[in-house]
Amino acid sequence: MRNKILSDGAKELSYEIREIVKKADLINKNGQSIVFENIGDPIQKNNVVPQWIRETISNLTLDNKSYSYSPSKGILKTRQFLAELNNKKAGAQITADDILFFNGLGDAIAKVYQFISRSSRVIGPSPAYSTHSSAEAAHASQDPITYKLDPNNHWYPDLDDLYNKVKYNPNIIGILIINPDNPTGMVYPLETLKRIVEIAREFNLFLLSDEIYLNITYNGARAYSLAEVIEDVPGIAMKGISKEFPWPGSRCGWMEYYNRGKDQDFDKFCSALDNAKMIEVCSTTLPQLAIPVIMSDPRYLPYREELNSKIGKRSKIIAGILGQIPELMFNETYGAFYNTIVFKDGVLNDKQTLPIENAANKALVEKWISEPNVDLDKRFVYYLLAAKGICVVPISSFCSDLKGFRVTLLEENEELLEQTFTSIRDAIRLYLKS
Repeated sequence: MRNKILSDGAKELSYEIREIVKKADLINKNGQSIVFENIGDPIQKNNVVPQWIRETISNLTLDNKSYSYSPSKGILKTRQFLAELNNKKAGAQITADDILFFNGLGDAIAKVYQFISRSSRVIGPSPAYSTHSSAEAAHASQDPITYKLDPNNHWYPDLDDLYNKVKYNPNIIGILIINPDNPTGMVYPLETLKRIVEIAREFNLFLLSDEIYLNITYNGARAYSLAEVIEDVPGIAMKGISKEFPWPGSRCGWMEYYNRGKDQDFDKFCSALDNAKMIEVCSTTLPQLAIPVIMSDPRYLPYREELNSKIGKRSKIIAGILGQIPELMFNETYGAFYNTIVFKDGVLNDKQTLPIENAANKALVEKWISEPNVDLDKRFVYYLLAAKGICVVPISSFCSDLKGFRVTLLEENEELLEQTFTSIRDAIRLYLKS
């Protein structure tokens, strides 16, 4: 090429949640059936969307307007509905003009980091959600900057670590919160959120809160939205319907701007996001039309509460199976539908194996683990995949020094759920003894 095509930040783009599927597909081609515990798609894990929701969406498709462009910021009626929903329970009041729709939160996340100055950074939690950490690192052409979530303290943020990194890194202009958290399933305590707001205020930062799982809590937990705690600090909340309805294929999410008028630079940043969507014309119309109809239906809240209760029950089943293994740091989950399980220091080594009956799959794993600098948790994940046919995601791929793996709490078939996690438990015991 006449000049370099690829940006320096492109090397930071990775998504192990789907990358591991490539390896699973190779294992599957050699005859090993696969149970996918890598991705948060309720539909793929036997969730059936209620007939009344499907009928609601079907009826909307009969309206010819559902096939048109929407306004660039999103359908006004839907934005007004969401603004009113926020204002009923939150301190930070917004209007329809403070809401911007995207084609899923992946689109929103890409846009946020795209328009931040390359020299400015957003610090996020570690273990990190790959879409955020990769996009932030790519925009800066550097490794992501993270604050620690502590597995020895319920996965709560290490606030001293966060404070010191913000204090001594003047390039940090924003703090990311994922609440409830992906990949750990932790729900931020109210006092923790208030302290993060204080840090943002002290150092004149904005807050970014990914709240895609905000209404998915269980086992007595409650997630507080950013709007409830932010007070006068500028911030953006990211929300959507892909996990909550659930309708992941809708690719429908939105941002809510808080305290936009409190800071001139922040206001310009929000305007840039609005303009970027205007250049793209708009986001998908049909799911926007569905939001106020479904969410205002009297059947919706009981439906969501029932789903949350089921996820909570599954979390207890998994805790009963994996929580007693002494070599693991295991935390029960209270939000979202993931659990991150960590091996204690020193229990993994590069000699451990699992028996793999299929010769071709054994050869694949031996090839993968012979590559340079393969993390010890990746070794375990590869062996688990080939030996047991279970696809999980290594935690070292979530911008973390910890070694472990992430699973989902989504399997609706409880018999299959118990079978899968019993198989994981037995594989861990055998692997650590090898």
